[in-house]
Formats: sequence, C-alpha cells, structure tokens
Amino acid sequence: MKKIFNYTLSFALLAVTTSCEKFLDIKPTGNSVFVEQAGDTVFKTANDAEAALGAVYGDFQNEYWQLDYFVNGDAQSDDAYAGADNPANFQIDDYRLISTNSNVSRDWAYLYQTIGKANLLINNVDLVPDPGLTEQRKKEIKGEAMFVRAFMYFQAVQLWGEVPLQLKEVTSISASELDEIYPQLFPERKPVAEVYAQIIQDLEYAVENVKAVQPHKGYATKGAANAVLAKVYATMETKDYSKVVQYCDAVINGGYSLLPEYDMLWDNQNENSAESIFEVNYAGTSDNANWGASMFNGLDWKKFNIPSNDLVKAFDDENDMIRKNSSIHFVDVTGKWSDANWPASNYPFLNKYRIITWPSPQNYILLRLADILLLKAEALNELGDVAGAAQLVNQVRNRVDLPNTTSSTQEAMRLAIEKERRLELAFEGHRWFDLKRTGRAIEVINNTIGPDGNKIGYNLTPNRLLWPIPQSELDKNELLTQNPGY
Repeated sequence: MKKIFNYTLSFALLAVTTSCEKFLDIKPTGNSVFVEQAGDTVFKTANDAEAALGAVYGDFQNEYWQLDYFVNGDAQSDDAYAGADNPANFQIDDYRLISTNSNVSRDWAYLYQTIGKANLLINNVDLVPDPGLTEQRKKEIKGEAMFVRAFMYFQAVQLWGEVPLQLKEVTSISASELDEIYPQLFPERKPVAEVYAQIIQDLEYAVENVKAVQPHKGYATKGAANAVLAKVYATMETKDYSKVVQYCDAVINGGYSLLPEYDMLWDNQNENSAESIFEVNYAGTSDNANWGASMFNGLDWKKFNIPSNDLVKAFDDENDMIRKNSSIHFVDVTGKWSDANWPASNYPFLNKYRIITWPSPQNYILLRLADILLLKAEALNELGDVAGAAQLVNQVRNRVDLPNTTSSTQEAMRLAIEKERRLELAFEGHRWFDLKRTGRAIEVINNTIGPDGNKIGYNLTPNRLLWPIPQSELDKNELLTQNPGY
C-alpha cells in the first residue's frame, strides 16, 4: 500500500479518497499541500480516481458554499443585512473586518482545501495504471478538476487580491531539496495578474476537455467553463470585453435557455433546468442535504442575510413585483425577535431558498443564463453597442413583465444593467462582486439607505475592498504579507 503524507496547514486533515494509509502533520502553512513519496502511484485504479473527483465536487457542499458564499456576496453588499447574532458576520456587513475574523480564516481554509484535492488529481491522474481509465477519461477528469481549482482561485483572488498559487504537491522531502520545496510549504502571495493567468489556463483546458453535457448541472461542462471565463475577463484588472462577449456567446449558443417563468427557478420543481449552467445538487438524504437553506429562512431563530430596505425600495421603484415576490417574503415575527431595520409585524426573509426542513434537497444555482446575458450586455455596452446591450436587458426584463429599458446612452445603460443584475440575481451571491468589478462599490455602499430613507452611514474605503489575510496564516508563514489597512 502506497503512502501519501498530508501536510496540515491552515485547516484540519483533508479527506481525499485514495489508496493511502499514513499521514504526517508538520504544520507548515499558507496553503493545501499534499506530499507523496517519490515513485508512488497515488491512484491505482479507475475507481480511485473517480472517487477522488467525487471528493473534489463534494466540497461544494461544505460551509463555504452552503452559507459563507452568500454572506460574502449579499450581506457584504447593499442587498442584505447580516441578520442573526454572529459578530463575524456583523464585521463583514459593516466593513469592519479584522484579521482574526473567524469567517475569514475558515473561508481561506475551505478554498485551499479544495484546491489541494484538485491538485492531487490534476498531477496524478495521468499516472493511473488501470487500463479501465481511458486516456479520454483522464483528460476529462483533469479538466473537471481544473475547472474546480479555477473556480476556487476565482473566489480567493476576488476576496484577498494577491494569494498563494499552489499548483502541485511535494514529491519527496530531503535537505538537498529544501530550496525547492520550501516555497510550496510556505508560499508567498502571487500578483493578481499571475493568479488570473492560471485561472484562465485551467479554464481553457477545461473547455477543451470536459464534456458538453453531464448527468446533471453539478459537474463541470464546457458551458460552465465558458461562463466562468466570461466572468473572469469581466473582473480581472485589465478587462477584455471582446473576450467577455466571445465566452458569453459560447454559453448562449450552447443549448441553454431562460425558463418561461422566473419563479420556476426557485419552486424546486425544475432543478438542473435549461437555464442552469452550474448547480450544487442535494439528494435530500441525511448524508447529502443542504442545511444552508435553513440559515436564511424560518421562524426557529433569527436568520442570516435579511433583505435590506435599500433592495426592497429598488424592487418597488421598478414595480418589479414578480422578482420581488420570488426573492423576498414578509412574515409577522412578533414575539420572536426584534430588529432595528424592520418592524416585527412585517419582517422579510429571502425567498429563493425555500425547503428548510431537514434533510433539505434544496439545490443552489451558482451559474445561470440570465447572469451571462446581462454580462454580455455589459460588455457590449462598454464596446459601444448600446442597442445590442438593450436587446439583452429587454430579454431578461420581458420575462418578468417589465417594459423595455429606456436607457439610450452608454452611461445610462451602465446603470440600467447594474440595476437589472441586482434585481435579477438578488441573494445569489453576485452583488458585492458586481459592485467591486465595475468600480462602483464605494459610491453605492456609502449611499445605501436604511429604514428611515436616510443613508445608513457605511464607511467603505478602498482598503476594505479586499479582506485581510487571516492572522493565523501570517503567524505561521512569515513570507505572507498583510493587505493595506489591516
């Protein structure tokens, strides 16, 4: 039986299903680094490799994707208040993060945990000796793992900016090799441009090698890889709107279509629909259930991500009742709890995640066609095609019985697309990253209104657009540096 040593860095032991039997914990830090003995065959059979790929996908059911992704994207924006009673979430909501925030450290750990699992597959699947694992399937597995690795790094680079770029595991340990392996065990942060270049490289490999159609939308497909590439080119510091259009078109022409009714996305009768591009699937069994849905809805305790007054006003000002009612529902919670932002007699909950009984089969849609249509509209507008952008915006608006946009200038269309994305994608984890991506976060957040119609008084500054590097990581790795302002 071969041995794989797992260096436990900033998190608990990684649970990857391989033919391994012994672990060594020496506690270096900053990343997820699997260490295998030179000459080892990590995966002996096709089943070993497939099980390891299942473990990579399984991380989409961890706490980051069930809860924190939505806190980071929505409570950190003007769409939701933190809710509940978690001080770590309050810091995120109020733009007062500190480097010892527990959400910050655990999210770093979750993302790098998955990167480590993906690395093990990417670097070893080609060596599987089992003839039952064809060369074509090896490429597919590697492409799927690269998609997931890119997905995780895309989260990390948006949250922290420069981050360690871990791409391989150490193959042996000796004094003579220390200069080579030390940077892998104690990595420095890499420039943002370098991180994005790796993300693009991984996704391009995925586009070429993964399947166009999978058994359900919980697996990497060409459409999912194209969708993330479009978002990457719209987000990176030097944006490439021609590339955004290219990859959006690849998705749009890839067999996806809007559902005829908006609420069909959330009624739990149309999972893995024609509109969905990438979706976290849950079976609704005791060992495969979504506990995250109950974090946002229900009367047993005060929930997270409470819809904001600012968002409700945006829906009302647009007379967008279809999307408002699908996204938010109001309940009388008199006698259960009080809240400074809402009266107990008319208290809002987000309504897109509705199955809160345990075990919940509620799926999460991470990528869908409406997002890509509006992203293409944004790119066309930046390229000067205001009419083309309007056509796409109207396609999304018409589904919810709203009239065509009246915006006819580039600047007006920018704001129209921003508003449309907000109302269409509310509580799906996009808003904060949209505002950062377009350079509008500081202006929008600092003008957010509260329950009395006046500004809440947020003080978002440029330094708070990025999270602090977790203090626990800095303490264990002297090569890591802190972001400015922390």
